[in-house]
Formats: sequence, C-alpha cells, structure tokens
Amino acid sequence: MKKKMSDYRSATRAVRAGQVRSQEAEHSEPIFTTSSFVFDTASQAAARFSMEEDGNIYSRFTNPTVRVFEQRLAALEGAEAAVGTGSGMAAMLATCMAGLKAGDHVVSSKSIFGANQTLLKGLMSNFGVQTTFVSLTNLDEWREAIQANTKMVFFETPTNPLMEIGDIAAISEIAHSANPDIKVVVDNCFCTPILQQPLSLGADVVLHSATKFIDGQGRCVGGAVVGDNDFVGEKVVSFMRTAGPSLSPFNAWVFAKGLETLPVRINQACENAMQLAQALLEARSVKAVYYPGLESHPQYDLAKAQQSKGGAVVAFELDGGKEAAWNMIDNTQLLSITANLGDTRTTITHPYTTTHARWSEEDKAEAGITPNLVRIAVGLEDVRDVIDDLNL
Repeated sequence: MKKKMSDYRSATRAVRAGQVRSQEAEHSEPIFTTSSFVFDTASQAAARFSMEEDGNIYSRFTNPTVRVFEQRLAALEGAEAAVGTGSGMAAMLATCMAGLKAGDHVVSSKSIFGANQTLLKGLMSNFGVQTTFVSLTNLDEWREAIQANTKMVFFETPTNPLMEIGDIAAISEIAHSANPDIKVVVDNCFCTPILQQPLSLGADVVLHSATKFIDGQGRCVGGAVVGDNDFVGEKVVSFMRTAGPSLSPFNAWVFAKGLETLPVRINQACENAMQLAQALLEARSVKAVYYPGLESHPQYDLAKAQQSKGGAVVAFELDGGKEAAWNMIDNTQLLSITANLGDTRTTITHPYTTTHARWSEEDKAEAGITPNLVRIAVGLEDVRDVIDDLNL
C-alpha cells in the first residue's frame, strides 16, 4: 500500500513534502521566476480564473515554488492548507483582514510582538475592530474578556522576550466554548512545528515569521498562515489574491530548503540554549533567567507538556539598569547585535530600546520589559564560545 506523506515522521516530511518534479526530473526544487503562466486554451484560462480548475494563474497568488514551501510547512504543522506571505507581519495582517470586519472584537495576549500590538491597537482599530488585551497566563482574564462579538483570539507562545508559556489547549477550549466560530490564532515562530504543533492542541490558525528559524540563516523575509481549507485555503487566499502581500519565489525556495534542515538546526540550538541558560543561572551579575527549559521557569510543566524542548531564545535581567545591559552587549565580540533571531549566528539585543521601543512605558512595565533585560537567540556556534563572549 502506497504511503501518504502524513504517514511519515516530521524530519522526513521536512525534506520530502510538497515537491512535484517537472518534466526535467530535477532532484532539488527549481525556482519558478515568472510573473505569469500560459494556458492551453481560452476555456482553460477561464476555468483557472474562476477557480473551477486548479492550476497556476499569476505569481501574486499561485506559484509552484511558493506552493512547495506552503505544502511542506502545512505537512509539518499537520494542517490542510498554508499560505506564504511577504513577511511575518503580512501573515498577521492577512489573518486579520480575512477573519475580521468592522464591529468585531479580538482578545489578545498583552505579551505579543511589538508590531502585532501596534497593528491591533492602531490599524485594526481604524477599521472598526476593537481589541482587549489580557494576561497570557491568567485564564480567568481570557474568560472574562470574550464578548458576543469576539471573532478571534490571538497569542504567541513562548512570548518574546520573557518566554512566558500560553496554555494552547486551555485558551482554545475557553474560546470555542464561548463560540465555536471564534478563530484561535497562535504565533508559533519561536517553536516552529518541530517543537510545538498548536493545531493538535485545539488552535485553528498558526502564524509564522519564516524570516526566523525557518530560513535559519538570516537571508530572506517572509511569513505564512497555516490552518484549514475553509479559512486559510479560501478566505486568506482570497485576501492574498486581492491585496497581494505576496511571497517571492526566490524567498519561498530559500524557506523550503530551510525546512529541510529545520529539525537538525533547531534541536541543536535548543541544546545550546539550555547550556547557556544554566550558565546564566550561575552568573553573579545575572538576577533572573527566563527560559522554559529550566525547572525554575514558572510554567516549566506546561512548557514540557506542549513543547518537545525549551526553544532557542533566552532572556535575562542583569544587576543594574540600561547601562549594565548596554555594556554587556557592547563588550561582546562574537555575538551579533541585531534584533533578528533564528539564525545560525547567535544574536543579542536590548528589547526595551529595540523590539519594544514603540511600546509605552506603562505597557513595557506591565509586560516586564525592563531596562536591564537582555535577549539572546542562540545559534549553532560552539556554545562555550558564546558563554565566554558574555564575560559572565
């Protein structure tokens, strides 16, 4: 009996899913750098444009290289459909525009990527969509925040940068019990489907910034929305077709190749991050370490239940304020000072003045984004060299 791709394990799906060889019999996926496609007949063109027949139409929303990436990622997440986008924020915007209208309500965690908070508070508010922000870990706040017009709940887990863990199953149950039509949207950027699969825990939609771990080498910008055929395969695709925040074929090819090595890369980065977190715990200049793989993490048991490993991002607070944090960052010689993450190269940043700089002082204080906080996204160097570079 012929096996389906879903019969294979994740590392195999990461390498093999999505590829359809052309008549050239290539072993590696080609890059289809074309804006448009030709049709055999006028009637075939009409059938394609009306979506009565599957096939390529225009690379804004149908491209074979992009499709390889989409199908490979969907296979890893255990989903029916995936849509590649021009960036992670484009994935968030596409999800909101496909699933919300004026008068709708969103419940979101307070602990989300700064640009996502700005999008919900600003842009979506301009379109008549209101958002209530709640504590990620307080389930009572999620229950109380849901209204009759709530159409979406959104959170990321682990959070950036304090690595809080949201209970995907519990939040999904709260939302769906209130209204089965509420879309539970989870940003899975930090874990990727190798460490965590939100759809299997009750979520409806998964978002990715493919720029991060999926690429893995800091080369391209892109994103993806993953979920079922109805919402993602129809509504998100319809928005993409009309609005056009498209993923380029070249970037899609990079991401498809990145998925092939994702299991190996992220597992090694997780091992390195654990060693770094343990070293930070022992450092006299460090007053707190935030890493889900440590037993000292307040949601360690939950992290262990829904993630296979602790992830590759570590945050910590130093004795002293912003000056102490900046001194540590500026004195590194090996680490890259950049807000990006998921790279083979370890990166270091100061969230208070970079990723969360646009947040109000009140919002930063409430979220625990302090001036003495440092975030490290651990790469694939020898972790002993990374530890040495921090002069702990």
